[in-house]
Amino acid sequence: MLKIISANLNGIRSASRKGFFDWMLQQSADFVCVQELKAQAADMTPDFLAPGGYHGAFHYAEKKGYSGAGIYSRHQPDAVKIGFGCPEFDAEGRYVQCDFGRLSVISVYCPSGSSSEERQQAKFRFMEVFLPHLQQLKAAGREVVICGDWNIAHKEIDLKNWKGNLKNSGFLPEERAWLSRVFDEVGLVDAFRRVETGAEHYTWWSNRGQAWAKNVGWRIDYHITTPGLADLAKAVAIYKEQRFSDHAPLTIEYHGASVFLEPADVALKSPDAISALVESR
Repeated sequence: MLKIISANLNGIRSASRKGFFDWMLQQSADFVCVQELKAQAADMTPDFLAPGGYHGAFHYAEKKGYSGAGIYSRHQPDAVKIGFGCPEFDAEGRYVQCDFGRLSVISVYCPSGSSSEERQQAKFRFMEVFLPHLQQLKAAGREVVICGDWNIAHKEIDLKNWKGNLKNSGFLPEERAWLSRVFDEVGLVDAFRRVETGAEHYTWWSNRGQAWAKNVGWRIDYHITTPGLADLAKAVAIYKEQRFSDHAPLTIEYHGASVFLEPADVALKSPDAISALVESR
């Protein structure tokens, strides 16, 4: 089994003070993908860089106190990629990819367009350049999980007040259609919905009013995966007992997926690996 967590921290220092790392180390996760670090390399303490012996890989924004993404892993990566090759958005610290055997784990922080029309246009530019990158990932033949804050609620079921947000960033028709293309054209999968099809499962709540108390939220944090990995998703959880940021951590367990950590030639020759995959289905 692989246990993978995605969490937008809305500031790694703030989340740490609120107990995020204490909670994280109790989860025994294989991978923890974090977004919105709001920190530079000089701000990262040893406990931020390698909590509890985890390996850390990070993409910092050039702008101080802004954006940022990272991956914590129990396993030493075979390769680490910082950024996805677009200078505009790589400068904003939005993408980390760690490869392990036949599995690529990615932490992504997609732009929000809610602050201004200028940022909405930047979000549209990001969508335009990120889709071909997703197509390349899918075509490479590896198993992939892209965890993070995508800043888009896909369907009406994915936010409480959908009627009132039809013209707002995060639920615009163009954004939702783009996410449909990620699923329908690229062929990636919303792994959460493979397990949980019900309503009122949200990962972000506005700090305004009583949104948190009344569960007036949005589901904008995802594990978006290749079909082979999505088939192994067996348990999902959104952790709300403690509040580390305006987002809640999203955990998915992929039973039998540890076989993907082995190199292809090893996995194909390993009876135990084959049995584990078969038993998980």
